[in-house]
Parts: sequence; structure tokens; C-alpha cells
Amino acid sequence: MADESVSEVPVAAVSLERFRDVLGDRYAELEEAMRTARELFAGRVIWHVNSTARGGGVAELLQSLLAYARGAGVDVRWVTISGNEPFFALTKRIHNNLHGSPGDGGGLGEAERAVYEGALAASAAALAERLRPNDIVYLHDPQPAGLTRLTRDAGVEVIWRCHVGVDYPDELARRAWAFLTPYIEEANAYVFSRREFVWEGLEPEKVWIVPPSIDVFSPKNQDLDPGVVDSILATIGLTADGGNRAPVFRRQDGSQGRVDRRSQLTQEDPLPADAPFVTQVSRWDRLKDPAGVLRCFAHHLRHPSAHLVLVGPSVADVADDPEGAEVLAEVGTMRASLPDEVRSRTHLASLPMDDVEENAAMVNAIQRRADVVLQKSLAEGFGLTVAEAMWKARPVVAGRVGGIQDQIVDGVSGVLVDDPADLQAVAEPIDDLLSDPNRARAIGEAARQRVLDEFLGSRHLVQYLNLLRAMLGKPGEV
Repeated sequence: MADESVSEVPVAAVSLERFRDVLGDRYAELEEAMRTARELFAGRVIWHVNSTARGGGVAELLQSLLAYARGAGVDVRWVTISGNEPFFALTKRIHNNLHGSPGDGGGLGEAERAVYEGALAASAAALAERLRPNDIVYLHDPQPAGLTRLTRDAGVEVIWRCHVGVDYPDELARRAWAFLTPYIEEANAYVFSRREFVWEGLEPEKVWIVPPSIDVFSPKNQDLDPGVVDSILATIGLTADGGNRAPVFRRQDGSQGRVDRRSQLTQEDPLPADAPFVTQVSRWDRLKDPAGVLRCFAHHLRHPSAHLVLVGPSVADVADDPEGAEVLAEVGTMRASLPDEVRSRTHLASLPMDDVEENAAMVNAIQRRADVVLQKSLAEGFGLTVAEAMWKARPVVAGRVGGIQDQIVDGVSGVLVDDPADLQAVAEPIDDLLSDPNRARAIGEAARQRVLDEFLGSRHLVQYLNLLRAMLGKPGEV
């Protein structure tokens, strides 16, 4: 029974060779780093542990990053832990608190600690059976943080990776820190996405800052011919006519995939072929504020023919986010109350997650077709949907929160809004970009270059190797 408490996620081996043309002269650095990694980790397994293989940025990040590490000859493995409904409700509360949000308003006391530890007990036992001395374990975010001490007892090195945070911690954030600190303080290293997210009281010498990255060759980010984009949008039901191209994409293993599934759509009519539109792609999460996006579009956007496409995953397919269905229902109810003319220009799309690569190709097509991509998060860990849209040379309007402000150079490679809760302030740059295609194009081109310079997975791999070298006491950098 214990083995059912963790599930190993298949990880394909993907060659780093595809980076050669993108990186140019910098490719030699990556080659040398991976040669060193093969020597350093010979006989070791590097385990990554989180709570879900589908939905959300962490799962997407692991899917591509681990594939490249395995393709370079490093034995990386990925397991997900199980949990019950009270556990996931509690960890969602912790997630919200880490962003300074009350979430469901529940407590973080001894009763919650008992729920947390009780749910993790079986996963700890099952994981321990797989570990061998000198292995390395990455625990991602609050869900598996309680495994730190138990995994260290198996003679392994443990890294806790926190993908979320807040620039200005309040009582709620510190409450979440206090709950998790007894579990994570024994880790060999702590990794945060930005310096502002580092918790008070952690040993400074154990702290590393590693911004996330995107995989520009993945189904979500690979180049798509405009005809293929049209075909994918028609296949999922967002538009009526997709032309005569096949809705195909390239899978991570190099094989051809095809978009076959329809999206769960709430719309009056399909999106007109020539309609300008704004999109936001995110989980159905209150901190992403899809309801605020809808209000902004309905009451503050001036452009008379623009459409809004709000996109998220099918809520039935994201096991570790119990709020998703509630948020989607709230947005649907709000949309139904809009005047007919406004409602007819709004589209809610819940994309199926049965095949995560097919889902990614759907997102890719939607972002490439969008005139403006919005990320109106009220709080954000890093927000890689921003970099994904930037790579596609889309102009992005986003809140100046969390790691979003590390990605966008305001006015150059996107537009930052100081207060994303100010709907008028969000609407104004969207209107400006829709009305000025030349400026939108220039910002999009600068955005793509920004990602090329700062947010490729190759940089991420090298930074992680440097962290592991330091943690294992190996001198020098690669």
C-alpha cells in the first residue's frame, strides 16, 4: 500500500543539441557544464518531488528541465506525492498565505499540523524505500516540505525549492513561514526565485536564488505556422474556421502530435477570424484574479471590437487545487450577468489536461493569436506565462508583482501596472497597445530578445549545477 503513496512520473531524455543554434557561442558553456554534471553525479539519483504532474508552472518546469538533464546523462527522476482532501485544502491555504492572502480563512495550528503530517506519513515511507545514500532530493513548495527530515534520515542531501513568495511579507506570510520552518530548516539548501522572497531567519549560507526558465522548444513555446495556429483554435472550438492545415505540433520526444480534443467553452459564438483579442492564461485561482480581468474588460476597456479569452485548465484535471472549480463558477456567473453586447465578446476556455503536451499546444496557439497577453495577478511567485508570451513576441501587460517585474522591462519589453487591482490602470495600456500596432510589435520583439538573454532553460541547468557543486563541497564553477 505504501508504494501507492508516491507515483513516478515518466521523464523523457531530450538532447541539448537543440540549443546549439539558439545559444550560438554560449553553447560551449552548456556542453562543458553537462560533462561536469555526468562526472559529479555518477552513481547518484537526483529526485524531484512535488504534488502533481499536471497543471501549474512547477509541473511544466520539471517536465522540460528534467528531460534535458536526463538527455545530458544525469539520472534524474520525478515523483509525486499523494494526499487527501483536507491535506490539499490546507496546502492551498498555506500557498495563499505565502502570498499574503487569507485563502479560505482557516487556521494553521496544531490540528492542521496533524492533518499535514498524517497525510505525508505514507508518502515518506514510500519515498524512503526508493532512496539510496548520497542521492539528492528536491522538494518543491509546501506540499512535500514535511518530508525534509524524513528524507535526510535516509542519508541523502535535501534541497527545498520555494516557487512562491511575496515582496513585502505580512502576518499571513509569516504565519505560513512559522508553520513550514520546522520541516524545512534541516534542508541542505533553500532555493527561491528572487531575493525578496527569502524568509527571515533562514541560514544565509544555505540560500540560493535561481529564477525559473521556460523551454522554448516545448509544445507550449515552439514556433507554429500561422495556418497551424488557426487550425488548432478551430479544433478546440474557439473559432469557426481553421482553414485546411492540420493542427499538429512536435512532442518533446520529437514525434508529431495532433490536437484532437475540444475545449470546454463558455461563449455565445466562436471568436471571429479577424477580431483583436486579449487573453490571460492561468489557473482558475483568485490570486490570478480572472474575475477582475472580466470586470476590467467589461467596464473599462474602450476598444469597441476587442474580445477577451480567459483560459485555464480543466478544473477536474488539477488534483492539488480545490478552489479551481469555485473560481471558474464565479467567473461564469459574472459573465452571464453582463450586457449582451459585452458578453458576446467574452470567451471562457477550460483546456483538457488528458494529454499535457496537447494542452500546451493549445495554449501556444491561443497566445500566438492574441493581440495582447494579460497577467493581472494580484500576487505571483514568478509567473512564467509572462515569459512564454514574451517568447512569442506578444506585448504583455502585467501587474508589478513578484517575479513578473524581473521579466518585463517596463515600457520596453512589456508594460507593468503598479496596482493590478486598479482596473482602469490595467485597461489603459491594453487600449493603447490595441490602438497602436507598431508599438505593440516593437514591444513584442524586445520581449522575445529579453527571454533569449535571460530566461532559457540552459541558464537554469547551469545554475542548478553550480548549486549542487557548492552543496556537495566541490570547488569551482562551471
